Amino acid sequence: MKISRLSPLILGLGLLAACSESTEPVAPAPTPADAEQTATPDPVYRLSLPETFDCLREAGGVAIAAHRGGPYPGFPENAIETMQYGYDRGVRVFEIDIAESQDGVLFLMHDRTLTRTTTGDGFVAEWDWADIEELRLVDNEGSRTGFSIPSLDDALAWAVEYNAIVELDKKPTTSYSNIIEAVRNAGAENNVILISYNDDQAEEIARIAPDLMMTASAFGERDIINLLDRGVVKDRLIAWTGTRDPDFAAWDRVREEGVEAAFGTLGRPGERLDDEFLADGNGSEYQALADAGLTLIATDAPLEVAEAIDGDEIASEKCGL
Repeated sequence: MKISRLSPLILGLGLLAACSESTEPVAPAPTPADAEQTATPDPVYRLSLPETFDCLREAGGVAIAAHRGGPYPGFPENAIETMQYGYDRGVRVFEIDIAESQDGVLFLMHDRTLTRTTTGDGFVAEWDWADIEELRLVDNEGSRTGFSIPSLDDALAWAVEYNAIVELDKKPTTSYSNIIEAVRNAGAENNVILISYNDDQAEEIARIAPDLMMTASAFGERDIINLLDRGVVKDRLIAWTGTRDPDFAAWDRVREEGVEAAFGTLGRPGERLDDEFLADGNGSEYQALADAGLTLIATDAPLEVAEAIDGDEIASEKCGL
């Protein structure tokens, strides 16, 4: 599916979308040794996170969110080393999944079981942290890596150190209150976006932590008003608009309300838009999404998307990233 639409020229962020000065090709098969080559942490944000996203929306910038941390061969999902690999190549937003061990430790894990992504087996909720941290992560090709499962505390500390932004996806084994407590303890309020899947969850987040940013489903004024009535703070809201059909009109509507629009090209292999967009090798459809006013693209192919979208150093500096 090709997407086209006349729209203003994008001012894509060099540090979020793709550095305009970078000519480094995407490595087809990165190795764990690459994780040792890390970028110097950026200076402290000059803007708050809400101000940063407001600036992106107003400047026409786009942020790329690496789904499950942005796994590539040799770099498993939900690993700090994987986020570092993406960070070193210009990605600044990382969606990660938060589970809780039997003895109450929060850590990064997508599935209900450990079987697919680790050297362990069995349900997450039946393991204590002391045993979980002895396991090793397995990449999406099924190869064992030398990387350990990170705790949420360690992931937040990394995000604060490097000025990365982490989107936290709550799994059924834990709660928003536990996650938010960890965010507070880490001083990571300016590095975190919480993910909600329905209005009740959005209301819960707003009740516990009205100062934190969140994504919540919204396609226009009526949806936004409903969320505000439930306690969501407008400048803490990013409007999530799905993963299958780009809704240009919805992006216009939410932007008119002063809210950023987010959309996902991620999903199951063979069904996701990432596969469709990259099938011809150029990824021009991502630029079309950005030109259409999208502020946040969540993807399983962050490096390829970064390469496909134009960068702009002026927008980067203006928005404080």
